[in-house]
Amino acid sequence: MAKNSMKQIEEDENKILKELANNANKSVNEIAKKCGFSRQKVWRTIKNLESEKTIWGYVAITDEEKLGKKEFIVLIKRTNLPLNKNLVDKIIQRKLDRESQKSEIDVMTSVYVNGIYDWIICFCAPNIKEAKRFCENLNKTFEGHILEIQLLEKMFAAKKCGIENPDIDKLNEFFNL
Repeated sequence: MAKNSMKQIEEDENKILKELANNANKSVNEIAKKCGFSRQKVWRTIKNLESEKTIWGYVAITDEEKLGKKEFIVLIKRTNLPLNKNLVDKIIQRKLDRESQKSEIDVMTSVYVNGIYDWIICFCAPNIKEAKRFCENLNKTFEGHILEIQLLEKMFAAKKCGIENPDIDKLNEFFNL
């Protein structure tokens, strides 16, 4: 197989992506050493993946409790009404994110899904009261288009963004074992 074949390029990209997924804070030199590539190849591959938007960005995985926040999940079921251009524009323009930042809400993940629910939002808030207020704002923003909202409080993360919680032993405390 030729060194620059598409299959080989994909395999090399996947090796680099796997290293970044395990720890996005690794240096290009560390990734190159782990993958057996040159530093230049790793740098060039990462830049190509970023320009193709295969890599959207990089995040730090934080312990929200230590930052004085709690994590919540909202499950949303839509009505059968079609979304109008105005509502879609609100989603695209991240109106909800901007408004929530004013009230100490940090939207971490917002995904549209196929199944019992249509939209899942993971966010952080200082308390349940602010989380409920966020849900009320969702209802106002998408009035007539939300059939049901379920608010869940995340109690313990055993794994987050593919990384095992360094305080996994606290799971025993959580279950009173």
